[in-house]
Amino acid sequence: MAATPVGVVRLAFATQGHTQVLADLAATISPRVLHAPATFDTVARELEEYFAGRRRTFDVPLDLRLTHGFRREVVQHLPQVPYGRTASYAAMAAVVGRARAVRAVGTACALNPLPVLLPCHRVVRSDGTPGRYVGGDHAKRALLQLESAHALD
Repeated sequence: MAATPVGVVRLAFATQGHTQVLADLAATISPRVLHAPATFDTVARELEEYFAGRRRTFDVPLDLRLTHGFRREVVQHLPQVPYGRTASYAAMAAVVGRARAVRAVGTACALNPLPVLLPCHRVVRSDGTPGRYVGGDHAKRALLQLESAHALD
């Protein structure tokens, strides 16, 4: 996790490589990275609640400075896909007013700097299959299964 004074700016999976994520943050935000675990107490608690099936939305402030243009439009609409449900890449393209930009929606989801917090895992292929995921295909399936198991709670 990484945060700025505005909010959480990056949430990465181990598969993305800690060193690479830090290098990207240094290049795009600041080369000064501080280890301040208390900064993440709230987001860590909310993530724990989510993974325990007790939280469906996140209340922590987010800093979207790593997204721009169309990609920002897409990630800002991701929380509209309800917990335990999915939307197709084509449906998301239509929601942002660019029905033919299905692949661009896929790219926006793949480059989402705040996976889970901005639930790109809920966006799937038109045939209902999960598609790819930044944290790995197994992670996407696990998140979808977690939510479907708790959606009726």
